[in-house]
Amino acid sequence: MAIRYQYRTMTRRFFARGHLIDSGIMTNILNLIVAEGGRYQVIRFDMGENNEAFSELEIDVTCGSGEELEELTRKLIQAGCYEKQAPEAVLKPAPADGCVPDDFYSTTNHKTEVLLQGQWREVRNQRMDAVIVVTEDGPECRKIRDVRKDEQVLCSADAVRVSPPYRDREGDFFGFMWNEVSSERSVDVTVHHVARELVRLKEAGEKVVAVAGPVIVHTGGSGAFSSLLRNGYIHGVLAGNALAVHDVENVFFGTSLGVELETGRPSHEGHKNHMRAINRIRYYGSLRRAIEAGALTEGVMYEILANGIPYCLAGSIRDDGPVPDTINDMIEAQRQYAEILEGASMVLMLSSMLHSIGTGNMLPSWVRTVCVDINPAVVTKLSDRGSSQAIGVVSDVGLFLRSLAEKTLLSGT
Repeated sequence: MAIRYQYRTMTRRFFARGHLIDSGIMTNILNLIVAEGGRYQVIRFDMGENNEAFSELEIDVTCGSGEELEELTRKLIQAGCYEKQAPEAVLKPAPADGCVPDDFYSTTNHKTEVLLQGQWREVRNQRMDAVIVVTEDGPECRKIRDVRKDEQVLCSADAVRVSPPYRDREGDFFGFMWNEVSSERSVDVTVHHVARELVRLKEAGEKVVAVAGPVIVHTGGSGAFSSLLRNGYIHGVLAGNALAVHDVENVFFGTSLGVELETGRPSHEGHKNHMRAINRIRYYGSLRRAIEAGALTEGVMYEILANGIPYCLAGSIRDDGPVPDTINDMIEAQRQYAEILEGASMVLMLSSMLHSIGTGNMLPSWVRTVCVDINPAVVTKLSDRGSSQAIGVVSDVGLFLRSLAEKTLLSGT
């Protein structure tokens, strides 16, 4: 029979399993206990004997009061520990549509399991900052706004098992470069490995999604990005209105933000070129209709539409126009983003901080992520969104994309 610990309990036994040492999980667990004023005693530690074998840790944790132990327990669960004798999940009905009980469990983006009727059940649609709803099909993540009255919501963390991803012990490049950000890293080496990964994923029939900012156009990378789209290496694009506007401006007028991309010089009255581009697309009614009319014949948006690549342009308060294709309902834009991201194996975040952060909030932590920006602070922020398989690249995104397209197309032939 499962034991439910009361506040008076001063010691609990925890268990952790995985590549605990080389992924730093064991260090994180022990440091957390000490930092929270607790004490620990290692009961058992079995180290994996080869690169495939997991290590196992069994540990007793003691705190000065039951309340302190409850708080530490919640934090240890998020770090990858769970109670040796975990209680059955506590489920409570949602009091109203878009509302949950006060003691709801708030999710991370790590793989999560819930103890239901004596069995650990994996949670579907894993993402951070959500709640867990248990249906006939099992537990799944939901945004609070999507919960319906009387649905069963997981409350408290006692019956939760979280598994942070671990580094690949076989020398996989993503595992090796785990969450490192440095302007001194060889971008060429990184591009080479990302290109190989794009080729591998294409051959395996796996999905790559790009989060693309207008800086792609400003820095002359739209041609390279278009070639990746055209040749089947990108399978979804998430962006804002500005990507479409400046891509179309470039196609129609050869400028981006009024600057001639060939010479780098401001164009005469170029400041209004992006508005002229918006106006022309609005005349046709949509980007697709502009293509059908023969007005839009190249560029990023042309390749997306011509090749049937799913995309979403999420609007914002800053938008000029916007083009008719932009989704101005933020809830609907989030829904479309999540739909396009479903099943993605890798996400390229290309100089679009806000859209990339929004995307990062929707991703489970095991999705491989490449964050590219000329500003190291932006790359660090994007790499810190929770993905353990994230590479931060400090580089001009135009140069990065031109090199990536060249190496990818060469490797794929």
